[in-house]
Formats: sequence, structure tokens, C-alpha cells
Amino acid sequence: MSLPAAFDGLAIPAIAAPMFLTSGPDLVVETCNAGVVGTFPALNQRTSEGFSGWLDEIAARRATGAAPYGVNLIVHKSNPRLHADLEIVVQHRVPLVITSLGAVPDVVAAVQSYGGLVFHDVVSRRHAEKAAEAGVDGIIAVSAGAGGHGGPLSPFALVSEIRQVFDGTIVLGGAINTGAQIAAARVMGADMAYLGTRFIATREAMVPEPQKQMILDTRAADILYTSAISGVPANFLRPSIMGAGLDPDNLPDHGELDMKSEAKAWSKVWSAGQGVGGIDDLPGAAELCERLVAEYRAAMRSACADPFAK
Repeated sequence: MSLPAAFDGLAIPAIAAPMFLTSGPDLVVETCNAGVVGTFPALNQRTSEGFSGWLDEIAARRATGAAPYGVNLIVHKSNPRLHADLEIVVQHRVPLVITSLGAVPDVVAAVQSYGGLVFHDVVSRRHAEKAAEAGVDGIIAVSAGAGGHGGPLSPFALVSEIRQVFDGTIVLGGAINTGAQIAAARVMGADMAYLGTRFIATREAMVPEPQKQMILDTRAADILYTSAISGVPANFLRPSIMGAGLDPDNLPDHGELDMKSEAKAWSKVWSAGQGVGGIDDLPGAAELCERLVAEYRAAMRSACADPFAK
């Protein structure tokens, strides 16, 4: 399982996922400097000018030899900033671009024109086939239990079917919290792992403290999978839905996704994956990455020592 040359300096094969209203320069820089790919959504900055400023800040603060960073672009007709943000991505030669809600060949070509990589997140084989046709370098398999816009499929089924139609880099996401789980993703056929919710519960995450505490206090049974919040199926914390004055079991229909109203919805109703039950602390991002590295290496050594591996 070889990775693109851009990832040669990684400490472990992992990406800290770009999380809406959560990931910013502090989280990205601390993660990259600790040997894990750090990413953030372009829309976490309110303007394209602010987005460009964040890219300048990250470039200035990343250590020499640090892991690469990436940006998430929402490729959806309701995102009015897509073209402006894509131009900024090209100007800054962002190493990794993660596209969501649409695999567009022109976006892929623009990033690849300067040597950048494009990874696209999918929840099904059909979406993976479309991403492969668009020429992406990697596919992120967002499986059941993932925070945000996750899918309904088992990670075993999803990775297996994507591998049948795509021979590039496959990244697996869905309730991954530990280095051992990153190792498990590799062993089952993925090239890298995608961690989101675990990084919400860090000091650098840009979310309010009550949201971090809720992640510590909840379990998998507290996660609700619904399209009623944003128009696309996603996982949310039930207590946050109730805190917003809504009934989790009787939510009104949202209608179609509209990125212009997403920030308002997600600021009151908080997303998380089913892995919340395995999170019980709020470390700094660098400390968390160091732990993941140690756990990953221990798990791989243990796997190699397994008597059935001989």
C-alpha cells in the first residue's frame, strides 16, 4: 500500500478531517507538525480573502518537514464561493484538496495542474465510480458511524467495493479514534484513515466548550443519523438537537441542501460520529497525534507477532 510522494513525511497514515466550524489554522498547524495531515474547510472562513489569509498563516507556521495540509472545497451548486476559493487554492498551490458533494473534472484538473492532489469523499460505490471518472487521486470512504455527512454502509463493504473500481489511494473514515483503529483500516485494505470527531475534542478545535464536553458525555446511542438538519444525511448529537429546541424524533423536513444557510444550522445543532463513546479527554492536537503514533506502531507490531501471521 504505497502513498503519493507528498505523504512521504507522515508519521502515520492518517488525515485529520476538515470539519465545518471546527478546523482552523491552530488545529491544522499542530496536527501537521506532529506528522498527521491537517485539513480545514475553506468555508470556515467567512470570506475568500479570509481564506487566503489562513493559507498564508498556515504556510508561515508549519515546520520544515511537517506533514502536508489540505483544504476542503464544497463542490455544490449552492456554494457561491467555489470558483473564487478554487483560484486561491491554485495560487497557494495547496498540496491536498478534499472535494465534497460533487466530483467535477474541471476542479480536479485545476488542482492537478500544479501537482496538487484531489481526494473526494463518497458514501457509495456509485459515487466512487463518478469520482474515478473525474480523475481524482484518492477516494475517502465515509462509512457508517462517521460524523458529518456520513454514509450507511459498513466500512468492510464500502472499502471492498471502492477497491473494485478504483486503484488510487483509499482513505477510510467512520468512528476512528485510536492508532490501533488506524492500523485496522490499513489491514482491511485502506491506505489511510480519516479522523474527525476525535479532533473536535482537542484544545485547538474552534468549537465552544459545551460542545467538547458533550462529546465526552455522550455515547453511540446519542447519535442521530438524519437529513432533516441540512438536507443531506448526517450524524448529529441528539442532546444538541434538543438543546436547539427541536424534537429529535419529530424533525421537520429540511428540503434541499443550501450552503448559504449551513453555518446557522450547524452552529446550533452539533455533528459527531458514533465514536464519541471512545473519547474521554481533551488533549492538545499535538499530544493526541503523538498518542496515535505510539498506538499505531504498537498495534502493527502486535499484528506482526500474531501466531496466525506466520
